[in-house]
Amino acid sequence: MAADERGGTPVGRRVVLGVLALGAAGVAVGARVQKATDGVLATVSSKDPTGLTGLLPGGGGFRFYSVASSVPHRSADEYRLTVDGLVERPTAYTLKQLRSEMPSTRLVRDVQCVTGWRVPQTAFTGVLLGDLLTAAGVRPEATALRFTCFDGVYTESLTLEQARRPDMLVAHSMRDEPITDAHGGPVRLYAAPMYFYKSAKWLAGITVTDEVTPGYWERRGYDVDGWVGRSNGRDDHPTS
Repeated sequence: MAADERGGTPVGRRVVLGVLALGAAGVAVGARVQKATDGVLATVSSKDPTGLTGLLPGGGGFRFYSVASSVPHRSADEYRLTVDGLVERPTAYTLKQLRSEMPSTRLVRDVQCVTGWRVPQTAFTGVLLGDLLTAAGVRPEATALRFTCFDGVYTESLTLEQARRPDMLVAHSMRDEPITDAHGGPVRLYAAPMYFYKSAKWLAGITVTDEVTPGYWERRGYDVDGWVGRSNGRDDHPTS
């Protein structure tokens, strides 16, 4: 997601400098502190017009973007993922069901943002999007998917053909640990061969439809088909 359309109240210089120190401390101390600093960095980044927090090493190479005014949260107990629309068996999955009752797939790919940064060899684990579609029973007239998120703002889309690829994942783990709020957990989409704006964070709903509905950034000029190196006027090396 591009940084220039983030909203929120600007943060002060002291806060930004304090977060800079916090990010450096996270790198120095280790993974446990890193998780805590990720949450702080994500919250401050969403309200930072300077872009300085996006340059921090605290995110493990990731930059934190959100189009909402804060970082949303769903506990493991309250989280639900709905699969509905043009399907025979609409379903609402708990986090436990996604983790324990569905076949698990682990993908290791580079993450490429359309703004230019790249995080190499990042592991995501979850349920293949195609497996969820098979379980739901997609109706013959279906051609596309619309994704909604519990931040109440973000949306995404895929064609049905894209969604059934073996590198499209409904992910619940990142780098072999549960996905944090800052990184879009507890469940996010991971569209491995596409720019990272296609990998919707805070995933709440998958609706099967008969036409593609452009997502949040596509309505603002990004390509609907976000293939790395083959869209958005960029020539980045493919991620998968």
